[in-house]
Amino acid sequence: MGNLENLLAYSATLGTAEKRTGTLPRTFVGFSSTDIGQYRLMCAWKAHEHIDFDFADFQLDQAINSTDENYIKRLCRDKIRRAETYALLIGQDTYTKTTYVKWEVEVAIEKGCRLIGINLNSSRFKDYLCPSFFADRGALFVPFSPRIVATALEWNPQPRNPSLPDDWHFLDSVYAAKGYTLNGNSARLPPPPNPFASGRPSWAK
Repeated sequence: MGNLENLLAYSATLGTAEKRTGTLPRTFVGFSSTDIGQYRLMCAWKAHEHIDFDFADFQLDQAINSTDENYIKRLCRDKIRRAETYALLIGQDTYTKTTYVKWEVEVAIEKGCRLIGINLNSSRFKDYLCPSFFADRGALFVPFSPRIVATALEWNPQPRNPSLPDDWHFLDSVYAAKGYTLNGNSARLPPPPNPFASGRPSWAK
């Protein structure tokens, strides 16, 4: 795909419906092309996890073979202006995306979007995989898991203090309340109960 492979990092939007107002706050989701499988899994959360996510695709309609920073940022602004939150899926190679993904992040910061870093390695904190262009920018870091991502979308960022570190994470108690098991820096949901754990029911053959 050439330059399109990284263009806008296969960006998309995610939103949570607000039933009281009927509005749909949007989250622009950016990710490396190597992590498109995880993005597709996020698309399935609504149906399988019964969490009120809504997704709208914000990819460009056609391939743009350009490395012009100003031009790409203008395209990003056209997309991100419709979003209130920018979420970055952070995988093994995200930190290497220092052109398109970096420009996308810079546009989100310029707009004043709420920033969420979603760690594909299940880390609850900013770690060594976080791109330098996303670190210390006021982002909240969470693991790639539906319940905690839904909670992050309701997070209200604190005013930034340029003299202090500015990376955020939820307290252990937030994860415990959502049913997570903590193991060091990671948080994982326990597997669903096995309906046959106590033996095969009489109707099963």
